[in-house]
Amino acid sequence: MSSIADPVAGTPRSDAATAPDAKAAAASSAPAIALPVAGERELRLDLFRGMALWLIFIDHLPTNILTWFTIRNYGFSDATEIFIFISGYTAAFVYGRAMLEAGFVVATARIMRRVWQIYVAHVFLFTIFLAEISYVATRFENPLYSEEMGIMDFLKQPDVTIVQALLLRFRPVNMDVLPLYIVLMLFLPIVLWLLKWRADVGLALSVLLYALTWHFDWYLTAYPSGFWIFNPFAWQLLFVFGAWCALGGAARMSRILSSPVMLWICIAYLTFAFFVTLTWHIPQLTFLMPKRLEQWMYPITKTDLDVLRFAHFLALAALTVRFLPRSWSGLKSPWLRPLILCGQHSLEIFCLGVFLAFAGHFVLAELGGGAVTHALVSVAGILIMWGVAWVISWYKHSADKGASKTKGTVINADMAGGSA
Repeated sequence: MSSIADPVAGTPRSDAATAPDAKAAAASSAPAIALPVAGERELRLDLFRGMALWLIFIDHLPTNILTWFTIRNYGFSDATEIFIFISGYTAAFVYGRAMLEAGFVVATARIMRRVWQIYVAHVFLFTIFLAEISYVATRFENPLYSEEMGIMDFLKQPDVTIVQALLLRFRPVNMDVLPLYIVLMLFLPIVLWLLKWRADVGLALSVLLYALTWHFDWYLTAYPSGFWIFNPFAWQLLFVFGAWCALGGAARMSRILSSPVMLWICIAYLTFAFFVTLTWHIPQLTFLMPKRLEQWMYPITKTDLDVLRFAHFLALAALTVRFLPRSWSGLKSPWLRPLILCGQHSLEIFCLGVFLAFAGHFVLAELGGGAVTHALVSVAGILIMWGVAWVISWYKHSADKGASKTKGTVINADMAGGSA
């Protein structure tokens, strides 16, 4: 697989200089997107997707000590950008191979099956989440839980609200990421087709849609009022950019990413973003911000993926792939294994994280306590996510081993029957 951190060219072959015609012929016959290596897993993607899931869970809890370890306090972007980018990267990596090998129709069918799985997971999470909040609000006679978690409209008009929820227009608090992911995956076949035809043209069209969204203020409405917290017309840029990187774009950018100039640009921008966010937490420092700069920058909207947020993520990604190579031995470390396991089962762990976030919110609201209690609730939630990811991984591994043994037994029996 060609990944972001890998160089464009490896060690030159000894006969490369003597075969220009062969190279030209190979280039003319190569597909527009790169074919990933089968069976190869990019552990860095699992690592950072797992990290994003942990950070999202912590950010969904009331502010505590661990909240200050999340990236949203030190720059413009947060864990959502990491999750959406990696989702686009991995989706293109998996289904891009299917489109190259089996064609557009088969790849589309596989993508739609995955979309259905995510949709079912969302509906299941919605049902469990409503039951959890309703039980807690009724059992402890505290209707503020229902109001704070955004389900008052469901309690007033459950029939209408359920229909709107199935249409992805009604979502309680903390349930906005999966609907965005569903919509983005629905258009993945078109995205992959464009990237297969002309990768840079596909990315340019994504940028154009992003610009038109800002210019004409396009958005999707929500129920009972308002709009989607994550505007798919804007956030598609990050998803498509991830797919573009997975399918050869990152390899073509590797020289730029590895240049000293890009290094210092990224450092300068991240430093600038850090000092800007510092003024949010320390109001006494706001006098350092020029008024013209404030008028130009604010608001830095998350809904429409402000360009400052996108640039901040790009700077973080560029530094990450520069200093964290794919061959880094730490990826095999048992200390990072919990993050990688959670990243490998992201859908299940994300749903669990939403459930645990409200449970933690309830515990902190009822029991109170100081910083230690907040930290314990956060750590307990992370440990539960890790434990569930380990169980899922163990179960799948055991199921695969059982299937392999069964297959081997059948083959041996067939061979024995044939020889008889």
